[in-house]
Amino acid sequence: MIPERKSLIIDERQAAAMIRDGMTIAIGGFINSSHPMAIVRQIIRRGVKDLTVIGPASGGLDLDLLIGAGCVKKLVTAYMGGEHYCPIAPLFRVAAERGEIQVWECDEGMYYCALRAAAQGLPFTPWKAGIGTSFPQVNPDLKVFTDPINGEPLLAVPAIKPEIALIYAAHADPYGNVQHIGTGFGDRALWRAAGKTIVQVEKIIPNEEIRKNPLATSIYGADAIVRAPYGSHPFAAPGYYIEDEEHIREYVAAANAYAKKGDRRPFEAYLHKYIMEPETHADYLDVVGIKRLISLHEY
Repeated sequence: MIPERKSLIIDERQAAAMIRDGMTIAIGGFINSSHPMAIVRQIIRRGVKDLTVIGPASGGLDLDLLIGAGCVKKLVTAYMGGEHYCPIAPLFRVAAERGEIQVWECDEGMYYCALRAAAQGLPFTPWKAGIGTSFPQVNPDLKVFTDPINGEPLLAVPAIKPEIALIYAAHADPYGNVQHIGTGFGDRALWRAAGKTIVQVEKIIPNEEIRKNPLATSIYGADAIVRAPYGSHPFAAPGYYIEDEEHIREYVAAANAYAKKGDRRPFEAYLHKYIMEPETHADYLDVVGIKRLISLHEY
């Protein structure tokens, strides 16, 4: 007899409870789109500290929020900003300038080399592009060595392995088969490298629907699935809703008040209103308001 498959569905509180002080985690997405925000906010509510966070290759304001809330000790990403909202993420910049977080300097190619090495169980990946740059000086983990085959200099990019990857996707079945819409190429690199993967989705669909289009399955064998409608808000979710420009500008204004003027009160007010006071993702959506959420729906 074939054993019955076990549902992997959990809620955002159960997912965040897996994240403990000092862990190395990865958070997927792309700047202002496709972030597992329901889980991110719950991590902040729990007061988790000293995380090493591997962001997307292009990190965004979700990571900035974690930094401002005091959750991050070390950050691995090639870029940190909000595009037209802010060229450099405000609280990241302040924390980096003051030495309050460690920044693992890399470009996008080195970022993927580090994840590829972890996925393949290798200590490092050789890379040419960093030779002749100052990267080995600003990041001593990057080592120049001589290629034993051709005798040319190469850069050894060490493996960076997240214990848990937190990823956003459009939908999944209850058994860990995940399908993205329009994004996900970087998320797959995080999934391959990580020890465990938790995927937050807009909706759960039957396995029969997954099997109708198996080529759309971007991640299989996820360890847990979190259903969180509007779970990427205030960022976009391709195929579901656009980014909430008004909310993002509210966050950037609060973060800039501290980054540029030293006034942390607007940021603390933002944390209280949108993160600390709402206990669950549903409570957060209630604060945002149904009219605002419906206005973002991508028809």
